[in-house]
Amino acid sequence: MQKFIELLKRIKYLDKYILAQVIEMFLMGVCVFTAIIFASDTFITLIKQISMYGIPFKVALIMIILNLPSVFVMTIPMGVLLATVMTLNRLSLLSEITVMRSCGIGLNRIAKPIFIFAIIMAITSFFINETIVPAAAKQSKDLALWAFGQKNIPNGKQNFIFKEINESKGLKRLFYVGSCEDNILKNITVLDVSKDNTIQVLQSRFGTTSPEGWEFDKGAIYTVNKDGKILNSTMFEHSVAQFGMDLSKEMDKNIAKEQNFIQLIKYLATTPNIEKEEKNSLYIELHDKIALPITTIVFVLIGVPLAITPPRVRYNRGFLFSILIIFFYYLIRALSISFGETGVLTPLLAAWLPNIILTICGMFLYYRKVYTIC
Repeated sequence: MQKFIELLKRIKYLDKYILAQVIEMFLMGVCVFTAIIFASDTFITLIKQISMYGIPFKVALIMIILNLPSVFVMTIPMGVLLATVMTLNRLSLLSEITVMRSCGIGLNRIAKPIFIFAIIMAITSFFINETIVPAAAKQSKDLALWAFGQKNIPNGKQNFIFKEINESKGLKRLFYVGSCEDNILKNITVLDVSKDNTIQVLQSRFGTTSPEGWEFDKGAIYTVNKDGKILNSTMFEHSVAQFGMDLSKEMDKNIAKEQNFIQLIKYLATTPNIEKEEKNSLYIELHDKIALPITTIVFVLIGVPLAITPPRVRYNRGFLFSILIIFFYYLIRALSISFGETGVLTPLLAAWLPNIILTICGMFLYYRKVYTIC
């Protein structure tokens, strides 16, 4: 009985010892990979939002911060892989794994706390992706639409002109506004010279701005030729003058990120009129909500056998192995998603193919390393 208690204590100490190093490397890995993604892809998005949509820097920065939870979902598997490979590679180089094995503790037992940690991180990743990411993505979209709608509001000004230029740098439309108070445009006249030989004149007493453009209520549109003769006139209750890209339609492309697994299933079931390519993309996103967190466990499966360094190797190869595995995984992921969106692969296979390939490779390497090495 005493020996059994001592064995339990030894195992408990072993778990704490391994987990302490894994967690330390995991936190470092998540910070490093998040910084890399944040400094590359995210700042490009920031510049694009400022230049294309006229979104203020502070608003764009808040939107990027709101996108951080989705970045964490991607970097958690990377961090677990780095922690696994670096920790076991270090223990192997210091001959600590050899000492453990000589005490009757096999490689399978050494890897057990790492797998448990990976399962916990996979559940955490799934929880973040199902709760925090949709809320943050929705808030980011609403903030972008609000900022885009506010960018052309000249609040407090009177008797001003706003010009819209076409692609050839010529005048497309000329807006005259009598005044703007409390975000309400008053006494608006719009001259549209984009069509040859005719000028379209829009007059409205009131108007507002929105992500789609300037909206006018209860006005009239006159079509005038070069001689000043009115060709026709139309009364309207509501009209919208769009400026370039409709950001609200652009933002609708991220509908999958704004919904959790159950909500996305309901959306696909209740929205029949979806284009085939978009539908494939949404189904891939649906399956990926489960496949991506599971990647955390798959990375450990392939990382454990690669981390055990042969005695003749006297340097830490953990970081190099981690980068190569991540590169290989995301290369397969990019290809499978592309094939899935075009219909070459089914959405289910497109989302799970990277995990399937790495799982097969990992099981083969794990069996050889853990069960066949004496």
